[in-house]
Amino acid sequence: MTQPDPQTENAVDTAADGPEASAGAGAQQGGEPERDIHSVIEALNAENASLKDKVLRTLAEMENLRRRTEKEVADARAYATTNFAKDMLTVADNLRRALESLPAEAAEAADQALKALKEGVELTERDLLKTLERHGIRRIDPKGEKFDPNFHQAMFEVQNPAVPHGSVFEVVQPGFVIGERVLRPALVGVARGGPKPGANGADASVDKQA
Repeated sequence: MTQPDPQTENAVDTAADGPEASAGAGAQQGGEPERDIHSVIEALNAENASLKDKVLRTLAEMENLRRRTEKEVADARAYATTNFAKDMLTVADNLRRALESLPAEAAEAADQALKALKEGVELTERDLLKTLERHGIRRIDPKGEKFDPNFHQAMFEVQNPAVPHGSVFEVVQPGFVIGERVLRPALVGVARGGPKPGANGADASVDKQA
């Protein structure tokens, strides 16, 4: 008697289980690749966000570096002559002393040599100051202005009710600035006893300086 073929029996059993068994097996096999794709997409999105953040940070750092470099270059150009300017202050001071040593009536004096000397020294001083200004160096002569400890140095105080309290009454020595920096503060005398400025005016600055 002929024995039944085992392969044939397996095929019959699979067919008997119906289409549900075949569909379930297919769904189980297809679910794993779908989950893998979602995981890959999430990982790529996270990596993209991280790279974008790094790029933005790098761009911000480069912009800050560019601004710092531009400021340093500008400062180097503006203040490159600082040491030279300080040396030239002595020349300006000597010219001013020479003018102040001449008698007040020198301009109307009959002595033409003395008159020419005064005019020559004045011309030299004006040319020197103009040259310094072309290089960003400016003289400050704050007589009558409000005392500013950032640019002035109080040497003494004078009781004078005729001028505002805390204003510069006398300039002992003019000051000089280069750009926004002080090369030398102006040496001044400060008035007291006159009308007082506002609460935040020169009075508080003078007291602090003293």
